[in-house]
Amino acid sequence: MATEFDALTTEAYRPELAEIDQRPTLEIARLMNAEDAGVPGAVAAELPRIAAAIDAAAARMARGGRLLYLGAGTAGRLGVLDASECPPTFNTGPNEVIGLIAGGPDALVSAVEGAEDSRQLAAADLDGRHVTADDVVVGISASGRTPYAVGAVEHARARGALTIGVSCNAGSPLAAAAEHGIEVVVGPELITGSTRLKAGTAQKLVLNMISTISMIRLGKTYGNLMVDVRASNDKLRARSRRIVHLATGAPAEVIESALTATGGEVKHAILTILGGVDAPTAGRLLSQSHGHLRAALTAARG
Repeated sequence: MATEFDALTTEAYRPELAEIDQRPTLEIARLMNAEDAGVPGAVAAELPRIAAAIDAAAARMARGGRLLYLGAGTAGRLGVLDASECPPTFNTGPNEVIGLIAGGPDALVSAVEGAEDSRQLAAADLDGRHVTADDVVVGISASGRTPYAVGAVEHARARGALTIGVSCNAGSPLAAAAEHGIEVVVGPELITGSTRLKAGTAQKLVLNMISTISMIRLGKTYGNLMVDVRASNDKLRARSRRIVHLATGAPAEVIESALTATGGEVKHAILTILGGVDAPTAGRLLSQSHGHLRAALTAARG
């Protein structure tokens, strides 16, 4: 194990920081800030691979496939976080974007001994979700060698699912196991081996891209507007009205009428206003266009 750690840049020891605990707080904060500033550049180096993975993922999801994240510890928590934010943002169903963490929900708040070391646990978690060739499975691991993440990718690939591996070390087993290997090499951490820092930030940025751009490709936005937002509280209802206004420029009374007629569905409301159609027609046109508002607008005007 020690030899394996020595080969991982995320675990490398930095002797120049050996006395960091004796430095002033402001100096440590500046050091951390400078370290974090390098993360976007490391992500930028992987953009061609990230984009290829997203295009492949969106194609699977367009035919009804799901997006599943699997990881242990911080990586698993980041996957669960990204998945949990898709329903309110993009109106996805509870089974469209799924985050699975080694050890189950209890592992979100406390360590579950041995969970990350089990390939079999990953296989069982995927089998419990009945993974098929339409699905997309993303293994997440800072080291790129966590058995749970690697096992998830290997098992999913054997089932024909599209596989993506997100890690922070070059030449990782996770990237080798996946069809699309993404390796964001951020270098050694400020605190040796604390991969919730730069590595965690890098993984969050990549997962943001995977989910957000996939949803853009699936027609979940109109320009940069969240037209599939789920208005489940007062803040989101206010946001819905603002989105319709930004998309249409319509006055408040017209927006309220459109949202009422469409049951609060932002995309449908925009289509009724810009396309000059009633709510049932808007629903039909959006269904025919697989949820793509621009295509539905073209049909409505055509």
